[in-house]
Amino acid sequence: MSPTGRYLHAWENYWSDTPDTPGAAIWDSDPSLAAAPHLELFAPYADPDRPVVDIGCGNGTQTRHLARHFARAVGVDVAHAGIALARRADTGRTVEFRQLDATDTGAVRELHERLGDSNVYMRAVIHQSDPSDRPLVAAAVAELVGERGRAFVAELTAGAKTVLRELMGEPGGPPPKLARVFAHGLRPAESDDGEVPELLRACGLTVLAYGRTTLPQTEFRADGTRVELPAQWLIVGRTG
Repeated sequence: MSPTGRYLHAWENYWSDTPDTPGAAIWDSDPSLAAAPHLELFAPYADPDRPVVDIGCGNGTQTRHLARHFARAVGVDVAHAGIALARRADTGRTVEFRQLDATDTGAVRELHERLGDSNVYMRAVIHQSDPSDRPLVAAAVAELVGERGRAFVAELTAGAKTVLRELMGEPGGPPPKLARVFAHGLRPAESDDGEVPELLRACGLTVLAYGRTTLPQTEFRADGTRVELPAQWLIVGRTG
């Protein structure tokens, strides 16, 4: 199976096995811990009158929050099963959810043509992608923002590997939600810290703001503390 094919298969199976229960996925944090603080960083750069596209939206928890702050919200994910979960959860029909592979340049271009220059929100997608697919994911961000949009990108840093190793070695084994990620062949924290900004720059994007943060998870350590994975955030767009 090709890298892209393996990636599609793994995500389809993961979301097919994930129940509708909020927080069932380890990264399905309440928006107060994810999209909300990210929007505080993003708001000075993003035009709320432009659409926002949530790349790798999964079951749509963060996308529904984004929809409250932008004129239009579109959530895209590679997995049909993830999009099905997102549509069921969006009882207010506030978001347009659609299956889209960010490595499919034609489909991404078509979406840009339909929406125009957009804001992009992408949380923890590149580090989970196969190395050969990462430039295409970065190119999807560049295509969607066009000349006037902006993107908020959050990705795990190398320090997340240390936290994950500690969790795997905990008495009784890793927390169940983390074990399920690995059981489906997904490999978190597999990109270097400098790779993400370099990929985005290679697509003609400028890093407008940058910082370090953590991505709170829905799983907890044996001592009851929440798992938080070291991460970086970037705001990017075209300038000049």
